[in-house]
Amino acid sequence: MPYRRTPQVQARLDAQREAILAAAGAVLAERGYAGCSVNAVAEQAGVATGTVYRHFPGKAELVVELFQRIVNHEVQAVQKAADRPGTPAERVAAVIETFAERALKVPRQAYALLAEPVDAPIEAERMVFRRVFRDELARHVREGVRSGLLPPQDADLTAAALVGGAAEVLIGPLTTDSIDAIGSLRTFIFRALGGPDA
Repeated sequence: MPYRRTPQVQARLDAQREAILAAAGAVLAERGYAGCSVNAVAEQAGVATGTVYRHFPGKAELVVELFQRIVNHEVQAVQKAADRPGTPAERVAAVIETFAERALKVPRQAYALLAEPVDAPIEAERMVFRRVFRDELARHVREGVRSGLLPPQDADLTAAALVGGAAEVLIGPLTTDSIDAIGSLRTFIFRALGGPDA
């Protein structure tokens, strides 16, 4: 007869997995992807390295799951920001500003999400992350064009350019803390959309 885990054992394993993911999040926020080794995560979680490997085959799989969680959390935050009243251009700005403000609070983690050299599985998650943001922005650009509040344009292309531009602008402040990224981004967004500065 095959072994079946009791609910108590499964609950303990689930709690251990959550603790490992929380530890990985803390290590990523402090040391970035390069410093997010299985050993560092195990030490942060207070477990043996082998325990981490029982839950995740390796660093890439652990960080992929962590990225997915972070991205889902960030997407919820920007979608909430986009639900505020305002013009389509103001909603586009709200999405990017919300992401930028949140990124600047955890710069090392945001750098890992946006630009740090990573393994292929994490790069694939990074592309999903960018597409989700692009699609959210494109929705508001299309609404602006349809309502006549924005000039005719390819909403997907504009949104992709805004995501790429915002990421590029943030990479500097995330690594140097040197410029007022939010204000500069806001002006850039309105000009890129073809509307007046807000």
